[in-house]
Amino acid sequence: MSTTDLVRPPVGSAAPHRHPSTALAAALLGFALITLDTSVVNVALPAIGADLRTGMTGLPWVVDSYTLPFAALLLSSGALADRIGASRAYAAGVVAFTLASAACGLAPGLPALLAARTVQGAAAAVMLPASLALVREAYGDPVRRARGVSLWAAGGTVAVALGPVVGGALTTAWSWRGIFFVNLPLGLLALGLLTRVARSPRRFAPLDLPGQLTAVVALAALTFAAIEGGRPAGWALGIAALAFAAFLVIEARRRHPMVPLDLFRRTPVVVAVTAGAANTVAFYGMIFVFSLFFQQVLGLSALGAGLMFLPMTGLLAGVNVLSAKVAARYGARLPIVVGQVVAVAGLLGLLVVDAGTPRVAQALLLVPLALGCGFALPPLIATMLEAVPAERAGTAAGLLNAVRQTAGALAVAVFGSLAAAGGVERALRDALLISAGLLALTALGSLRLPRHRA
Repeated sequence: MSTTDLVRPPVGSAAPHRHPSTALAAALLGFALITLDTSVVNVALPAIGADLRTGMTGLPWVVDSYTLPFAALLLSSGALADRIGASRAYAAGVVAFTLASAACGLAPGLPALLAARTVQGAAAAVMLPASLALVREAYGDPVRRARGVSLWAAGGTVAVALGPVVGGALTTAWSWRGIFFVNLPLGLLALGLLTRVARSPRRFAPLDLPGQLTAVVALAALTFAAIEGGRPAGWALGIAALAFAAFLVIEARRRHPMVPLDLFRRTPVVVAVTAGAANTVAFYGMIFVFSLFFQQVLGLSALGAGLMFLPMTGLLAGVNVLSAKVAARYGARLPIVVGQVVAVAGLLGLLVVDAGTPRVAQALLLVPLALGCGFALPPLIATMLEAVPAERAGTAAGLLNAVRQTAGALAVAVFGSLAAAGGVERALRDALLISAGLLALTALGSLRLPRHRA
């Protein structure tokens, strides 16, 4: 998940809080926790596999058992925050996330870890839109609110940059269990800050439970097929197809659908969704595969692997800001297309990496991928929001975020299966070519966007 992701905030606006900085701190801390957990686990995967005695096919489940419920529940969690109030939803999410983190750290085996990770992901889906809603409610002035949202996003950017390093340091100096136990004091601090925040109002918001259920079934079955393979994969693909068909029928007939299907009649929406998914496959898929490559092929420690990602992730915030300025001057199409082309070039450049490539060169060769993805993503989000009416902006943002999280989960599933079948080095080459091919296609599709500045 990128920190430039937008999520569906509850509609309307509450009276500003008496302590807006406290509300901002509580929301920022929770968002940083969620974002950290999406990146901190990757470098700990080899240690988790060795300690819990699970094979290569079990490692993708450690990532996807969190990402899948996170992605699948995002579209409904904004409506939930509307119905019970953002502060209540956020508190419930933080409590569940903290307890699930403790369960992850204490897990005696893989099944227990995956169950706790699933609760973590569901809790994160509740926390994310509620945290942004808290920031929106805290500030009555639009200018101060915009600054607050910027700081909220910056907290996630820092978490993305530090995630691999923090995960590597805790795993090397302590244990992989430390990456989960570190959430406990942070979660308690967020709850302490929340006690000083005014309660959020409740608002009517329809819930699409049939659509939500079929979406969960479709995504879970598709991921199972990608990871497990073999004969069970055929049955899982069949279930996924039936669930997805049911989802489309339900959404077409609902008065208040979770995903209004008419959104996909707009070219900018289609471009934003497909390009956003391809960017996520490339960025987070490479973090997953290279985490395995650095440790299982090069023999680096978890900390060493985390440090290899630092040049790549450390540039994201600056590139996001530069991209927004370019889009404001020349329009969104230019940074979207250029960013994807740069990412494709970076992926193809990484094909030269093998066990004999100098470590510094490997770390630097990851940088163009981050530059390209970071340059393309902010205008993709802006394009999505500008293409829909104002009253659907929250739904559109939630849809984009959910699709990107789903794409990341499927990338980990497919690339993990490739590693289990043919080894990490072969999987790395295949993953680079798959990611480059997807981004090349979406870069071409992005040329359909208008040239003018919005």
